[in-house]
Amino acid sequence: MSASNTSAPVFLLLATGTFLGLYFPLGKLSGAAGIPPAVWTLLISAGSALVIGAVLALRREALPLTPPFLRFYAIGGIISYALPNFLVYLIIPHLGSGYTSIMYTLSPIITTILATALNARRPNLLGVCGILIGFIGAMLIVLGKGRVGEVNVLWIGIGFLIPLTLASGNVYRTLDWPRGARPLALAAGSNLAAALVMSAALLATSGGLGLGTLANAPLVSLAQVAVSAAMLAFFFRLQMAGGPVYLSQIGYVAAALGLGVGTFLLGEHYDWLTWLGAVVITAGVIITTIAQRAPGQ
Repeated sequence: MSASNTSAPVFLLLATGTFLGLYFPLGKLSGAAGIPPAVWTLLISAGSALVIGAVLALRREALPLTPPFLRFYAIGGIISYALPNFLVYLIIPHLGSGYTSIMYTLSPIITTILATALNARRPNLLGVCGILIGFIGAMLIVLGKGRVGEVNVLWIGIGFLIPLTLASGNVYRTLDWPRGARPLALAAGSNLAAALVMSAALLATSGGLGLGTLANAPLVSLAQVAVSAAMLAFFFRLQMAGGPVYLSQIGYVAAALGLGVGTFLLGEHYDWLTWLGAVVITAGVIITTIAQRAPGQ
């Protein structure tokens, strides 16, 4: 996969992270409405695939179905969308939307380790410093949130699977990006595959898809489809422009936004240490953005 010089990585990072950050409060609202996590995960993938597929149809662009693309759809869809999204909406009722969003901030560190081990577009020294600064900010947020002692350690452990799957997906997409692939086609195909996996899982475990529960929160459901489709439109362009490590920092942006929405719209409360962490995260993103523009990146 070659990087695009025509896209502005910092704009794509902020846009993708912003839309991703809206996932958490919307997920909290869906849980409060009684929509099961698996059903909400199916909505995200199926709704995104339909919206992006419609855009492709209007452009008269076909969805590539050759073996390299089918492999990318299947593997990428499961580890990048179906599994992490299910985990997110599974733990939000137990950890809250703000704390769950913090799990995304661990993804850059794990992605950096995997990318370095597999030689998949490693960051330079300045980039690594920026990622470490962002990680320090994330840890400040964890300390400021102060909820570790108030929740079951099991849910925290399950939460740590989120950045692991996200990091694996970030590196996999770089290593197996099909030659000549267009971002929207990959977004549609991957989410269609994720939707099929979640549908099969729901049918096998409960005998139905449970889509009727979406009627409990129709406006929230529509908002989630719109947000997820918009996020994916930027997501794959960001992967092309910035590579797996830079892309992984959408977790920092999403966490900061998730904290803001949780505070001002959902009544969640955080102390000064949490907000200091958000400032430190911002500094880390700025440093890695500067590093991204260095020659050879």
